[in-house]
Amino acid sequence: MSKKPIFLNYKKRPKLRDPIMLAAWPGMGSVAIRAAEFLWDQLKPKEFAEFSPEGFFFPQEAFIMNGQIEVPRLSTGKFYYWQHPKARHDLVLFVCEAQPAPEKGYAYAQLVLDVAQSLKIRQVFTFASMPMPIDHLQDVNVWATVTDKRLLKDLLRQQVKHLRSGQISGLNGLLLSVAKERDIAGICLLAEIPLYAIQIENPKASKAVLKVFSRVLGFEFDFTSLDERARIVDEEIDKLIEYFKSGVTPGPISEEELESFKNSLAAATKLPDSARSRIEELFRAAQNDLTKAGDLKKELDRWHIYKEYEDRFLDLFRHSRGDSQ
Repeated sequence: MSKKPIFLNYKKRPKLRDPIMLAAWPGMGSVAIRAAEFLWDQLKPKEFAEFSPEGFFFPQEAFIMNGQIEVPRLSTGKFYYWQHPKARHDLVLFVCEAQPAPEKGYAYAQLVLDVAQSLKIRQVFTFASMPMPIDHLQDVNVWATVTDKRLLKDLLRQQVKHLRSGQISGLNGLLLSVAKERDIAGICLLAEIPLYAIQIENPKASKAVLKVFSRVLGFEFDFTSLDERARIVDEEIDKLIEYFKSGVTPGPISEEELESFKNSLAAATKLPDSARSRIEELFRAAQNDLTKAGDLKKELDRWHIYKEYEDRFLDLFRHSRGDSQ
């Protein structure tokens, strides 16, 4: 008889006071993972458990070091805890280096929440990004979605906006759906990032969600390191804009040129798989019901990719009239 695989290795089992959990994986703008790394650096939490990656992660690339290819290394997920007498809650921080294989995401979320329930955690947080048609120098708005609307009361006092519909890709979203299945309160804080920079690290967005989270935790952070990193990233984006401007026309960049740059950069940026899936769903819906074409057009415009799909979009109407080409 084969042994049941051991997925979790404990170093210790901490005793915690009214703990909350923050779980983070990489995603657009590196919002969640950079925020978790900031907390790790600021709070110096203690590791207490680690997931075995076998069966959840599969190597898809080779790393070269010192002139030779290395043995594949699988991504790890680790649990940390932090306690402070001045904080309202003890904190459990789960940080994973990568998203597991898509077909393994649900099972992975179950294991994370097994640990949460064993520690009597009643509230789980995740962070995510919200691509929007904004400028990289604008102030960042924070949105929230919850497993129960009663959780919104305190968040709305902090001028957090309520996300009423949409989709959160990957484990930063899926974990909370699984939490709802178990009657665990779940909150996702989403920070706005520019559509044209979804592949670029966004420390400003990480700070925005952390400011809200710090009030929940009841502990203030020194954001100097994030502010400095945000300044550097903004300067690099400005340089990129100047580069594009120099090839267009001398003098200050116009609003039209800036918008053109944003659209071009957005088009050149890899569209998230979740967005592609959503677009395909809307195409199928519009084929069966042409009144859904408006929703499809809004989604294409939101990602600045209507031109890429224009022929296919117009074909919906040609086929509805029985036109032949």
